[in-house]
Amino acid sequence: MELYIKYVLIGLAIAMPVGAITVEMTKQGLKNGFIHGWAVGLGGMTLDTTLILAMYFGFASILSLPYVQIPLWLVGAAFLAYLGYDSIRNADQDITPADEKVRKSFWKTYRNGLLVAISPGNLIFWVSVFGAVLSDSYRSAGKESFAIAACGVLCGILIHDLGLVSLVSVTRKVMSRRMIHRVSIAAGVLLLGFSFYFLYEFVLSLWTYIQ
Repeated sequence: MELYIKYVLIGLAIAMPVGAITVEMTKQGLKNGFIHGWAVGLGGMTLDTTLILAMYFGFASILSLPYVQIPLWLVGAAFLAYLGYDSIRNADQDITPADEKVRKSFWKTYRNGLLVAISPGNLIFWVSVFGAVLSDSYRSAGKESFAIAACGVLCGILIHDLGLVSLVSVTRKVMSRRMIHRVSIAAGVLLLGFSFYFLYEFVLSLWTYIQ
């Protein structure tokens, strides 16, 4: 139980910093309510679970190779640029008032969450930082300890996501359509900002690698 609680707190710490996933969760939660905000989080957790399984089976070291990491920056930049542009272009669309039934597809929102999660920052963090923590847990106490640690991290991320979308869904009830429209534009600008940052990292990593 002590090990589990420790990794729940680590999972919370991982999820707390404001990143592209948080921005997309907030935007979708404001426009379409709790379920769609959580769908983004579930998309992110799908990748988290996949990476944990990759670490368990020893495939994570592949992601640390330069010729794998460098293209990921460009792929991540393209995904975030698309989502940022789409968020600004459709800022006044797909806004469902709190008292109306949401018509947007759950799976489309989930897909957006998955695309945002496939970013070099997230992948490299898992491999370089959290991968080391889980690997140490695996070496010191074996498969059972690794499973407990992994479940604790995912639970911590889940607690953060549910707390965030709950707060957003309550806030949504007192916001006007114009305010949600402006938040959607701001979210799009932030996603484009992350995209430019990833593009910068791609150029920097490529330049360092070819020198």
